[in-house]
Amino acid sequence: MWNHNFLFRAHEAVPLPQRENDLFHETAPALDSSGLTMEKYISVWLQGEGEDDQPTAYTNVYVRTATLDPEKKVGFLQPLQGRTHQIRQMLSPEQKSFLKDWLKNTNATAWDEADERFQTIFENE
Repeated sequence: MWNHNFLFRAHEAVPLPQRENDLFHETAPALDSSGLTMEKYISVWLQGEGEDDQPTAYTNVYVRTATLDPEKKVGFLQPLQGRTHQIRQMLSPEQKSFLKDWLKNTNATAWDEADERFQTIFENE
């Protein structure tokens, strides 16, 4: 199985160089938000058939929101969402465009092999 993660600040179109695992899995869950300076993030997990950096077909997308205080290294990581309508609402038009371009440029054949439900996630209304 092939997978790839992008982590965006909530209102930015270009992902961070770090992945979800880099920022959130080394943090403690926040028990109380008082005194925290939280930043909002959107984590996008792409899955498909293939190995390592060689996808052969894209199959699934999962998205979750998260908040993190990068100074204190505490945060809240929400459950993954996999329903098409939820994902379309969570991603900005610019994030959808970035992801669609990345998917096509990474492997145009894998993009063509993806089903229509997968492809429509990245279409802007």
